[in-house]
Amino acid sequence: MRSSQANDAANSCLHIPLVWRRSGWTKQTPAAIRGALAFAMLCAVLLIASRPASAQVGNTLYNFTGGSDGGYSSASLISDGAGNFYGTTTLGGLPCPSNSRGCGTVFELSPDGDGGWKETVLYTFTGAPDGALPYFAPVMIDKAGNLFGTTSEGGAFFRGTVFELSPAGSGWTETVLYSFTGQGDGARPNTGLIMDQAGNLYGATEGDNNGPGSIFELSPSGADWTETVLYPSGPFGGLTMDAAGNIYATGLTVVLELSPNGSGGWNTTVLHTFTGYPQDGMNAQGTLVFDQGGNLFGTTYSGGAKNNGTVYKLKPGQNGKWTEDILYSFKSGKDGQQPWAGVVLDAAGNIYGTTALGGALKKHQGTVFELLAPVGAGDYQEKVLYSFHGPNGTNPYGIPALDSAGNLYGTTALGGTSNSGVVFEVTPAVATAATLTSSPNPSTYGQPVTFTAVVTPAPPNGETISFKKGKTVLGTGSLSGGTATFVTSALPRGGSRIAAVYGGDPRFYGSTSNTVKQVVKKAN
Repeated sequence: MRSSQANDAANSCLHIPLVWRRSGWTKQTPAAIRGALAFAMLCAVLLIASRPASAQVGNTLYNFTGGSDGGYSSASLISDGAGNFYGTTTLGGLPCPSNSRGCGTVFELSPDGDGGWKETVLYTFTGAPDGALPYFAPVMIDKAGNLFGTTSEGGAFFRGTVFELSPAGSGWTETVLYSFTGQGDGARPNTGLIMDQAGNLYGATEGDNNGPGSIFELSPSGADWTETVLYPSGPFGGLTMDAAGNIYATGLTVVLELSPNGSGGWNTTVLHTFTGYPQDGMNAQGTLVFDQGGNLFGTTYSGGAKNNGTVYKLKPGQNGKWTEDILYSFKSGKDGQQPWAGVVLDAAGNIYGTTALGGALKKHQGTVFELLAPVGAGDYQEKVLYSFHGPNGTNPYGIPALDSAGNLYGTTALGGTSNSGVVFEVTPAVATAATLTSSPNPSTYGQPVTFTAVVTPAPPNGETISFKKGKTVLGTGSLSGGTATFVTSALPRGGSRIAAVYGGDPRFYGSTSNTVKQVVKKAN
């Protein structure tokens, strides 16, 4: 499941003790995948060759250094609605007793006012008792602006925590809401949290050698919080809650629904059992998402037609039965492979996600992809929006955050200038419209005629417009403020049909203008 370079990097660092290398993990389990990634993070010796960025619509907003600013982020970003993003880094920060490379951070990324972005570390974990290594665990934000999250290590019993960060003057204050003991309450949470209308928190733990994982609830009780195990097994991916308070969870082989039974307990229903390659997915890790019709969408890390993962849909039916449709099976290679996180939907029903590996470039170090919603009875069509290759990041493991303009934001676990991961943006190409006018029209033979093309919205200055008569290019002009001109006195007598063509770039789609009939009269 890793590239040969990642395997070589891991083999070169076997002498380093790792907190993730707990006995019982095997190469076939997602826990082993977590261990392999952590191994690569700690060694940070993946061979990344310098090469120009691909012709994709993408931008690196921030390069982590792996130092005090954090590094190796494997979680999704969350927006506050004001243009700022919040996230976690697995490592980095300050050296701490449990890890010389740091125990991770919570950070904010915000516009700097000059077209760039600045990173601010809101909190640096120290290991115990506050927690360490927020691994695959994004933060969530409540209406008051408090941040909630989990750490997979640290805490009072060194088996992970649930924490809250609250704004306090010019800084933030951390409060550990719960420290896992590993004694029946679960251990090592590796997902984010969800919150119900009453302020209760829900999450999942992976478990360790002392016991299995769990789906848990944390309920506020005065100044304290009480933990209740809702489902004593695991590991599970992130949780989703519907408007009725039912919880949906993905596991290695199943999708579960947990429903309140009205007596303080919960009923558990298996909505789907994955059967794996080649007809179904396997190893579902990502968080599920609902569409407006009540259908659930998710990903599997493996399985599918080529055993490289799937995007699937679960449709509710009669008598509580759910039906699965495989929307896309990754083929390996250029289309991406191994989608770890879940997906996000836009208003038109298009699906966006990331794959940890694969891509259009030879490095095959991950993608951002789109599944275009079918028209009528057609199939979803996959399109790779961005491919990672090292300098622009490596191995995205989070769900991309989607804003109202269609821009996607996320993090990578490795890559970038310091091989400590990046924050990236992928911007969809913008549709353009071109219009063409001429003056004078009509003109006399030999008289200069000025053709003016206007492209909206305006592409970057200096890009080229071609002025064409049929398939023949009469001349070109350079855009400035969305406008380009071409002057000619060589048009033949009679009528010539001229159009302006903008070829487009990675940010703007091309467009062809209206056709202008330029009439050239005989000179007096």
